[in-house]
Amino acid sequence: MLIDQVHDLQYVYRRLLHSLSRPGTISSIQKSAEKVDHSLPCFDATLLCAMTLLDAEVSFHILPNDDGDLIEKISEYTLANYAPITEADYIFVLCGTTETMITGAMEDCKIGTLINPEHSATWIMESKTLTNHDGVTLSGPGIKHTAKLHLDYTVGMWNERNERTKEYPLGIDLIFVDNEAQITGVPRTSIIEFMEVV
Repeated sequence: MLIDQVHDLQYVYRRLLHSLSRPGTISSIQKSAEKVDHSLPCFDATLLCAMTLLDAEVSFHILPNDDGDLIEKISEYTLANYAPITEADYIFVLCGTTETMITGAMEDCKIGTLINPEHSATWIMESKTLTNHDGVTLSGPGIKHTAKLHLDYTVGMWNERNERTKEYPLGIDLIFVDNEAQITGVPRTSIIEFMEVV
């Protein structure tokens, strides 16, 4: 692992904040991803997000949850504890996870409380496709008019996400990453509308 624990992870953190404050904006963390040296079954950007966001004070869950080696490595790198979907602060979704598994997990994950809305899950989701072409349309805070986002996920996932964010300030925040180390954010405040092709 050649990642600089200060400079590289601070850079990733700034990119994550930028993406969440400007929903739908695609940012690159390729510069840091080029330094990742591992043979784990996840994108480099996924591991960088884990190293940036996790520490000993938070917990995480991985979908699908059958990769013990990845769980062990993320725990080793970050000191975070693995937890059930109902308790996890961060949920990582690897490429190939079924929609049924994702929507079921969204039904069960934390969305915060009215007193502590921050006690909710942040999702980091892998997508082979990550572009600003037709897909879903985003509007809301941080977006001047609208933004378009095309990902691997279907209407079913977006419908479940919308269901979980309908009682603001409760909800979940989504971060998407691809294999080219691009990232984008869809916070709970974003309004999602569907195009004809998703």
